[in-house]
Amino acid sequence: MDTATQVVTPARQHPLEQDRPRLTPGRLIGNLPYYVVLGLWAALTIFILLWLFSGSLKSNVEIFGSPWALPKNPSADGAKNYSAAWTTAHMSIYFVNSVLVTSVSVVITVAISAPAAYVLSRIPFRGSTLINYYFIAGMGLPFQLILVPLYVLLVQIGLIDTRAGLTLTYVGVSIPFTIILLTGFFRSLPSELEEAGAVDGCSELGIFWRIMMPIATPGLFTAAIFNFVMIWQEFLLAQLLLSSDGNKTLPVGLMGLRQTMQYNSNWAAMFAAVMIIVVPSFIVFVALSNRIMAGLTLGAGK
Repeated sequence: MDTATQVVTPARQHPLEQDRPRLTPGRLIGNLPYYVVLGLWAALTIFILLWLFSGSLKSNVEIFGSPWALPKNPSADGAKNYSAAWTTAHMSIYFVNSVLVTSVSVVITVAISAPAAYVLSRIPFRGSTLINYYFIAGMGLPFQLILVPLYVLLVQIGLIDTRAGLTLTYVGVSIPFTIILLTGFFRSLPSELEEAGAVDGCSELGIFWRIMMPIATPGLFTAAIFNFVMIWQEFLLAQLLLSSDGNKTLPVGLMGLRQTMQYNSNWAAMFAAVMIIVVPSFIVFVALSNRIMAGLTLGAGK
């Protein structure tokens, strides 16, 4: 009687999964100074955020009289402060502008950088190394050096003091960093995936769009989140290129609010305005921290 022998094959590991080094006592002790520094930095950051949030729920008298105490009437004072910041200080307009400029800039940047990074990392051609160096140089070039010619260019093409002009500027400044970041992600993908796609009759575009893009999703999320945080809090370019209140973003609006608060001493509303700026980027970063770590692990591959 024949006996059927079942061959048990190990579960296939995802091509992006890598073995994590074990945390041995020696490694833990060796990394202890880093953990201490990072822990202190995290504690200081959390303390500042909690202090700002507490100040946004106080009255001006409480802020100056007992800056370290808990708010006495957080509901009433908080509602008044956030209402003043949102409506009276026009933070609602600045918030909408920041959302539009940041989201459109991130989408365009990733959409342009992803195929460029794929070509530079997976398709060898003459001059690819030179182009890589070009983008690396773009990362190292301080954008402050191009402020004057950038301003003149936007004036000539009629995009000065517009959200479109600021968006295009952010895209141009962000592309070098994003391409270099995504190049590392695409290089870490196994070549067997491309070979399998070619055997199935996929073109280069099909391999990129149907195979590589879905697998590189953690890297795309990482690039998008980093660009979101940088653009959301960027001040210098927005201050230079925007002048009308209807087009200003949150950091520029906050600067104007700070100058106003020097005269009416409404520091509680100022704290509320700061929280309006900080909370969105903080929520995005915390909520998507797992994707960020997955993307960084992927980029640290080969």
